[in-house]
Amino acid sequence: MDKDWTKDLEHDEYEFNIDLIIKDALQAMEETKKGHFVNLVTVETFGNPVDYIQPLLEELYPNQVKIKFIDQCGCGGYVLRVWKS
Repeated sequence: MDKDWTKDLEHDEYEFNIDLIIKDALQAMEETKKGHFVNLVTVETFGNPVDYIQPLLEELYPNQVKIKFIDQCGCGGYVLRVWKS
């Protein structure tokens, strides 16, 4: 994506499949062009993505990402913003 965008990893098949959340979060990073961010919106079931997505992104993209936890949504999900530099 050559723009800032949001990837919804919160509904349907994501609700009970952490492997799919991680897979599609990584795919979203691949699709995000440098200089832009993607909001990864994850389901409440697995907790804060800072604990399971952020370490993986920092390992796979050393010095190439900036990550900020935005908030827990009113519906229970979480928003993690990831800039690609």
